[in-house]
Amino acid sequence: MRGHIRERSPGHWAIVIETRDASGKRKRKWHTFRGTKRAAQSRCAELIAEVTRGTSLDPAKVTLREYLERWLSHTETVVSPRSSECYRETVEYWIVPALGNVPLAKLTPEQLAQAYADALARGGSRGVGLSPVTVGMMHRVLIIALKQAVVWKLLASSPAAFVKPPRMERKPMKVLDVDHTAALIEFARGRPRMFMPVLFFVLTGVRRAEVAAIRWNQLDLTAGRLSVSASIEQTRQGTREKPPKSGRPRAITLPSLLVEELRRHKLRQAEDLLALGVRQTNETHVCLRQDDIPWTPHALTDAMRRLIRASGVPHVRPCHGLRHGHATHLLQKNTHVKIVSERLGHANIQLTLNTYSHVLPSMQEEAADNIDDAIREALTRGPVAKR
Repeated sequence: MRGHIRERSPGHWAIVIETRDASGKRKRKWHTFRGTKRAAQSRCAELIAEVTRGTSLDPAKVTLREYLERWLSHTETVVSPRSSECYRETVEYWIVPALGNVPLAKLTPEQLAQAYADALARGGSRGVGLSPVTVGMMHRVLIIALKQAVVWKLLASSPAAFVKPPRMERKPMKVLDVDHTAALIEFARGRPRMFMPVLFFVLTGVRRAEVAAIRWNQLDLTAGRLSVSASIEQTRQGTREKPPKSGRPRAITLPSLLVEELRRHKLRQAEDLLALGVRQTNETHVCLRQDDIPWTPHALTDAMRRLIRASGVPHVRPCHGLRHGHATHLLQKNTHVKIVSERLGHANIQLTLNTYSHVLPSMQEEAADNIDDAIREALTRGPVAKR
């Protein structure tokens, strides 16, 4: 096997790889490359190595389906299991049925735009239009996958980079007001396995995966502090404990109501476990199911949905809706947005502002009233004498 380069124009090269088929007949494969001569020579050596290993892809012949399968295998080594699973579901359910047979090298922005429009109108094999959120996920996956194709020198540029995803209208999250939140707490009090998860959601704003991971060694009931240092990731293969979504632990100050209930809960849990012949330790999970095993995120969501429905309070998204309610109640009480952002574990304060923009108008009115009162009071006192 041999390979060489030819300069077509300044900075543009043809890489020629010569191979022989089973009958010994010589075959040539041409690849286009843009860059310096040294970079072209390096790419030529890479292509020869790929052909030798049998791992090379010909973008003119390989379909998007075949490329994405190779890309999915690659992602398994660089992203979390849950992210890899989401990528695969999006590829298999939505992208491949729409575009899987298109040759990678012939994929165009127009084809992607049409596929998005068709998905919004008719959806996939189910014949139901997809939501803008789902189509937006298709676009994000293609952005990442085709960007990797450019890195691998399979494409000169990504066609997805020239397509806009469908516009998504941001709808305010439905939350319970404080009276309905109190009603839910009282309803959950009669259901011991659900009582503590509800309190964590409405009084700390932690995520469901973080609630499922809380152990007693993360709590300092004397100081009234919770260290959110782990979360539970659930995939088809099972569950695993990992760092929080932000990648770093955060400390949350606990309301006295929650501290009081945690003290009582710890004693009850120790008695229940002892009756089963199990000793409570600092490694024991705070929230346990009826069978005295830790919650999984999916099971917690299902149980919370049933609880909300049975309680008679207005419908909100289980777990996530209660977390948003925590943030909304804090903002309505004029808690600084930075503090709210830290409690929620948001990556930055801008995310908090964007998510809770619907709460800000009422805060603006109160701010206007406050400055009005301050200036009117100063005007009433009269001018200050010059020093």
